[in-house]
Amino acid sequence: MARFTLPRDLYHGKGSLETLKTLTGHRAIVCVGGGSMKRFGFLDRAVKYLEEAGMEVKVFDGIESDPSVDTVMRGAAVMQEFQPDWIVAMGGGSPIDAAKAMWIKYEYPETTFQDMCKVFGLPKLRTKAHFCAIPSTSGTATEVTAFSIITDYKLGIKFPIADFEITPDIAIVDPDLAETMPKKLVAQTGMDAMTHAIEAYVSTANSDFTDPLAIHAIEMIQANLVKSYNGDMEARDKMHVAQCLAGQAFSNALLGIVHSMAHKTGAVFEDQGAHIVHGSANAMYLPKVIEFNAKDETAKKRYGVIADYMHLGGANDDEKVELLITYLRKMCDDLNIPHCIQHYGTDSLPTEQGFVPEEVFKERLHDIAVNAIADACTGSNPRQPSVEEMEKLLLCCYYDTRVDF
Repeated sequence: MARFTLPRDLYHGKGSLETLKTLTGHRAIVCVGGGSMKRFGFLDRAVKYLEEAGMEVKVFDGIESDPSVDTVMRGAAVMQEFQPDWIVAMGGGSPIDAAKAMWIKYEYPETTFQDMCKVFGLPKLRTKAHFCAIPSTSGTATEVTAFSIITDYKLGIKFPIADFEITPDIAIVDPDLAETMPKKLVAQTGMDAMTHAIEAYVSTANSDFTDPLAIHAIEMIQANLVKSYNGDMEARDKMHVAQCLAGQAFSNALLGIVHSMAHKTGAVFEDQGAHIVHGSANAMYLPKVIEFNAKDETAKKRYGVIADYMHLGGANDDEKVELLITYLRKMCDDLNIPHCIQHYGTDSLPTEQGFVPEEVFKERLHDIAVNAIADACTGSNPRQPSVEEMEKLLLCCYYDTRVDF
């Protein structure tokens, strides 16, 4: 038996933020990030709409990119004091992910972070509050997913929390918010969405319910991402829809080792001066993982189907896989995303010498590989790597070399 779960209600289209007026409750806490929602007036509008709905409103702001366990615990403590019956999270994936984890701790104060990370092992939520998610970026789709990514900085590891209990009750997908994204963020979040859709389509948990969502998301991203990056706001609006479709697909079909590797390399080199931004990591690793997974015949055929829907040509599945890889690499070039860790700069842009030294990468390689295999996303990858194969794959991602194993 399989399961397909999405938010109870999904409101979309320009101006749909106003849906907040229709919520019923006594108290709402609004969780936001570093300031863009304030600068562009969306936070004030959200608070006003909730107050019009008759609620007392508290704002918990300053949630960082790649939110930490500490931030989750602080936010949950604020919720315990305020006792909201609505948690409204708005902004990029980080504040929404953080708020999901805070929600768990708020409803079950004795829960530890380790408890949260037990895959599909959470108790029933909604005993105290319901959850509304409002994305301002077009990539993570956390507004419709059963996932949250939280970073344990003591370990330098991003941990996925996975459970249908944290699927939001309401998603508000208002493209007005996405039009404020800076160019670099458009690229990174867009490639995150493309990775979600491709991994969902080849996942071992794919189904007839998830395949149409994944394929249509891929088609929309192909048609709109580069245009959005270059300032086309109609394409930007369509990308906001496309990423949400990709999220609906992967929340139910799950992901693969592109995400496992991205989770385990994102923060592990923080002591070298930067993070590998999640969307950029996905963009760099995706072509390598496709080449690795395509050694599996079922996966190869499904990559071929993706290439067909993208009208890439190819006389057989081998040619189609090669054309898909070539297309994705060209998309990275068009979006100014590096092809490998060796050329990944502290600003996330391509550079001759990246911020992760070769010797540091090799020293940490084995532990990264072990942690990546243990990641929640690995189990649904179409080809299960050994630790040795994961090490070799990560080296290909460092040097930008072909995958021949």
